[in-house]
Amino acid sequence: MKDFEHLVFDMDQGVATLTFHRPKALNALNAALLAEFSQALRDIEDDESIRVLVLTGAGDKAFVAGADITELATFNPLQARKFSRLGHQAIGALQDLPIPVIAAVNGYALGGGCEIALACDFVYASENAQFGLPEINLGIIPGFGGTQRLPRLIGKNMAKELIFTGKMIPASEAREIGLVNRVLASDSLLAETAKTARSIAQKGKVSLRAAKHAVNTGTDADLATGCAVEVDAFALCMASEDAKEGTGAFLDKRKPSFDGNRDA
Repeated sequence: MKDFEHLVFDMDQGVATLTFHRPKALNALNAALLAEFSQALRDIEDDESIRVLVLTGAGDKAFVAGADITELATFNPLQARKFSRLGHQAIGALQDLPIPVIAAVNGYALGGGCEIALACDFVYASENAQFGLPEINLGIIPGFGGTQRLPRLIGKNMAKELIFTGKMIPASEAREIGLVNRVLASDSLLAETAKTARSIAQKGKVSLRAAKHAVNTGTDADLATGCAVEVDAFALCMASEDAKEGTGAFLDKRKPSFDGNRDA
């Protein structure tokens, strides 16, 4: 993994942590950070030793406070389109990562920051976290997938209220509407997220990837199509060494050992 200017990468026990690091700008997204983020995601996907990815922000104020308005305000329509496509490409690559991704939201997750969280597999948040898509207050709309992923997660009407009003909501309310899985004390957020990530990292690589593929693919399909996806994914799992290890361990009454190299 190369060194980045606006990202910090750490690795421990199969869990990679990628930290957005523009603390003076509340980790706001500019073109340079998005380009680095895309590169980091490519590197992570290519690294077979990484089993789970955790995303968080530098400092205690922000996960990502949105797009960098000083840059955004200078765009003409063609530049805005290019910037939006850059964000879509990065966040689309995040959602398409075959490994589980957890957002550890440690403060403001606004605009692009909220859109990044929406593309993760689930979200843990600190008590002081705030979520929102405030673009309407700037005379624009979410440009990195917020109008599409938020309704799919929390429902169309609730998403419209947040997008039309541009209001911020606290982590507790975000949990109530299904945007956040757990709300944690600020000083325990990363430790608890790491605990969950390490637990997931001990599972079989093939089954984790199959489960993520089945859920993500089936959610936007009709039930019959989704169930067909599950059947194929289940069969693929049974062709893996991990399945032999898991079922064998159960019959032997011992803990399974998934070594991470048991592909189908």
